Amino acid sequence: MRTPIDMSELLSEIEVPDLSGAQLALKEIQTKHQETDLFAEKQRKGWDKTVEARCDFTPCPRLTRRSGLFFLSYWQKSVYGRTLTEIKADDGMVPFFATTIATFIHDVIGPDLSNASWAIITTPKRRHLVKNFATRISEAIAKQLNIPFYEDVCTCRTKQRVGAIFDVHVVPEEQNIICFDDFVTTGQTLQAMKRALEPFNKNLLFFSGINNKLKVNYK
Repeated sequence: MRTPIDMSELLSEIEVPDLSGAQLALKEIQTKHQETDLFAEKQRKGWDKTVEARCDFTPCPRLTRRSGLFFLSYWQKSVYGRTLTEIKADDGMVPFFATTIATFIHDVIGPDLSNASWAIITTPKRRHLVKNFATRISEAIAKQLNIPFYEDVCTCRTKQRVGAIFDVHVVPEEQNIICFDDFVTTGQTLQAMKRALEPFNKNLLFFSGINNKLKVNYK
């Protein structure tokens, strides 16, 4: 029978290292790492305006309610296709928009367009003060539909889109007014147009080229 070995003397000579300092240092490193990650994430959110919106121009006529206002759009923002910057920089897109939207408007309103009671306007110029994209399209739509186009109906006091306040400078004579905007994202600009023109008791019908939000499909 073997005699048990007494380990007490050996164990008493082992010195357990003090890990408190290492644990504290590790905690500081983890804290700094987390702070750095959080900061980097904030930077990405601040500079990343999301990938620029695109449109592949697949017809998608749609009635949307946004910001308390209904508007009709013909195309939908898409994952692939041309960016909005490319679209606005291409002069050939003006007649393409105009012909498509004029046909769309005619399909919606019908023969009543010939009753001399309709006109078309667009939203205020913000960056390009002379013949911007929406203005050029609206002017072309008016010619195709044979209705008046009123330029610079409203101006914006500020460049902010949310909570914008528009001043009315020209009031169309016609009772029924088509308000066209090339792209609609939040609907705030159209809502500001509605607020500005409401006191004049006009019938407003809002159209957009591109609905600048991806359509959500619910299953």
